[in-house]
Amino acid sequence: MEKHSLNNNRPHYINPYLGGVLLGLLVLITVYITGRGLGASGAVKSAVVTAAETISPAHAEQNAYYSRFISNDHSPMYNWLVFESLGVFFGGLLSGILFGRVKKFRIEHSPKITGKTRLWVALIGGILFGIGSQFGRGCSSGAALSGSATFSLGGVIVMLVLFGTGYAIAWMFKKLWI
Repeated sequence: MEKHSLNNNRPHYINPYLGGVLLGLLVLITVYITGRGLGASGAVKSAVVTAAETISPAHAEQNAYYSRFISNDHSPMYNWLVFESLGVFFGGLLSGILFGRVKKFRIEHSPKITGKTRLWVALIGGILFGIGSQFGRGCSSGAALSGSATFSLGGVIVMLVLFGTGYAIAWMFKKLWI
């Protein structure tokens, strides 16, 4: 009886193997329908272009990078990647609410560091990821998922390097979480 009550207090997550299969099917369906894979960096790019155009329209139109995405026909925010990213965010939030995982705002961190240090490291990591995604012409997770789904040798290499590098350097940063 005690074991049963302990299991009810644990968060309920989807089986990771089933989740992986569903994600793989989603990528294949997306490639079939749109001709391209999943990724979130395109949504961030659309938000940045829209912000630049709103703040300084003349600068955005003269900028070689921003001007490629500005059109009189529609906003850069009218892009399926924006809707995909919003769906991921609100779907995750809905899942958290339905299964009781959403509580008051908290910063998860190791007892060995402060919440402030954890936030700074996360901010620096996010900035580096954003810069890298622009150099790589897309986010690494999208490249790995979409590239592997289309049997691209480059996608497979990205996936191996991504997970291999993550595994190899994880011990350097484990004190931030454990």
